[in-house]
Amino acid sequence: MGIVGLGGATFPSHVKLMVPDGRKVENLLINGVECEPYLTSDHRLMLERGKEMLIGIRILMIGLNVTKAFIGIESNKPDAIEHLQKLCKDFPGIEVVPLKVKYPQGGEKQLIKAVVNREVPSGKLPLEVGCVVNNVGTAFAVYEAVQKNKPLIDRVVTVTGKSLKKPSNLLVRIGTPVSSLIDFAGGLPDDTGKVINGGPMMGKALTSLEVPVVKGTSGILIMPEKESRRIPVVNCIRCARCISVCPMGLEPVLLAQLSENQMYEQAEKEKILDCIECGSCHFTCPAGRPLLDFLRLGKNKVGVIIRNRGKK
Repeated sequence: MGIVGLGGATFPSHVKLMVPDGRKVENLLINGVECEPYLTSDHRLMLERGKEMLIGIRILMIGLNVTKAFIGIESNKPDAIEHLQKLCKDFPGIEVVPLKVKYPQGGEKQLIKAVVNREVPSGKLPLEVGCVVNNVGTAFAVYEAVQKNKPLIDRVVTVTGKSLKKPSNLLVRIGTPVSSLIDFAGGLPDDTGKVINGGPMMGKALTSLEVPVVKGTSGILIMPEKESRRIPVVNCIRCARCISVCPMGLEPVLLAQLSENQMYEQAEKEKILDCIECGSCHFTCPAGRPLLDFLRLGKNKVGVIIRNRGKK
């Protein structure tokens, strides 16, 4: 049915359900955190399609042969927490876990630590600690696939921005041009600086509006010119802020320097692939260093090196 992780990574969902021999899944975690600023598509889905989502979770539980599922939701969504807690009374084994508002709690490793207090080792998958993580949108898509025989052909997309006339959450077909979504929301504001596919922290700026909505499109953010400008880049002052905020315990300044100097083998040794691209280092850097840009570049290059190594 073409179902993938709808939190942004778009990892094929059937692969997560195919547990290798000798491994056992103990907990199914459903990600309803949605920690990126501006994005509210998961929030609306939980409020408007809560029962169908819970049926999808039950189907996932049967597929994984687990008896316990947790829905992690940040406490800034009290209406969604209350709504799902009421619905869960009819679904034994499914529990809603209110979480502290803390970015980037929507990362699967951070969610596992917050909900079941287990740490996924470096370079390993959640399966290593007996967990499987799925997004709330994926659970709803599983319900539609199994109960309605409907492939993943549409998804909820947040179209938002401070200057937008009609910010909306829209259920749209995969392949719909981004320009159509913006037109529906009142058109492109005059003070637009950037149009971002995703949220302000992890999203990527679009160079054209004539691109389609894909399965990983959780939101379209229209940023005003003032807010979209980057501060001037100056020399790193060794303040270590990027290190203190990294949720993976990495040294972003070192990894960025290694990537900038094309020292990709060393970047691999320093565990650049553990980076979840949350953008916390980039956001907090007082020197305006493009840390996330270099981290993404380095991850891509290291990935190519590893794949080539496997071919030999």
